[in-house]
Amino acid sequence: MLRPTIPAALCVLALAFASSAHADENLLGYVRGAETIPKGGSELYLKATQRADKGEGRYRANDYEIEYEYGVSDRFNISGALQAMSLDTSGLVINGYLPGDRNFGLRASGVEVSGKYNVLRPAADGLGLTLRGALDYQWIDPHSGRDKDTVSAEFDLLAQKYFLDAQLVWVGNLGLEATWADRAPIAGLPAGFEWPTDPEVELELKAGTGVSYRFAPKWYVGAEALYETEFETEVGQERWSVFAGPSLHYGSRGWWATLTYLPQIRGGGERYDSQRDAGLHLIEKTRHEARLKVGFNF
Repeated sequence: MLRPTIPAALCVLALAFASSAHADENLLGYVRGAETIPKGGSELYLKATQRADKGEGRYRANDYEIEYEYGVSDRFNISGALQAMSLDTSGLVINGYLPGDRNFGLRASGVEVSGKYNVLRPAADGLGLTLRGALDYQWIDPHSGRDKDTVSAEFDLLAQKYFLDAQLVWVGNLGLEATWADRAPIAGLPAGFEWPTDPEVELELKAGTGVSYRFAPKWYVGAEALYETEFETEVGQERWSVFAGPSLHYGSRGWWATLTYLPQIRGGGERYDSQRDAGLHLIEKTRHEARLKVGFNF
């Protein structure tokens, strides 16, 4: 398998002016808005996400992404992204998912291309609606850190509405992601440990919503929630989870930044044998996520 390398260092997105957020600033860390950047405009996004705590042992994964977006027209944008990750896990074995301890620093992990088309504009039309599509290829499993080829196609509907003269902003997302995945064999697995190497097909449904309120010039405070559920080839519904938490956003004329803490509130589906918390999904998800996004307009 080809293993490209990406230079280290990344983080992600952001926001606003004194009166209202401008084109495609990310007021929230996870739920996307419907704004697009204008024709000929460019934006660079840096994103860092930490996923931590599976209930036992030690688990900490750091995901990084650098994305460049370009305005082909006022309504149509295209972008490309490079992804990397690091992983530190020990003291936890999950049959079929985590074969054992794994520890490595920053490694290139994937690439993504995407496009979005704005149908309705939040300010001019009262409600913003944007269609987004993305194609993603990863060669490292984000959960175990093992070799795994994954191709995903994602389709999203993004909505956005302003209230109180844009002092309060609501955003909502609906998404569908189809994934083909193929794991590489691993030598020396524990006796009886399952590690399927036949290709799998998965379908994920996603919904998210959030609000952000400007409480001072250039500053927004917000809250967002995400629901995700996944269906796998032979299992049916494999997992579901709900994450919700606060966001803080700062926006200046040329750059912005958003910080989000998103703990898992509820989850279900498959559980590992020794899992004590029955109210969460902790095989593919974690108890806690935190994300920093920084954006630069030029």
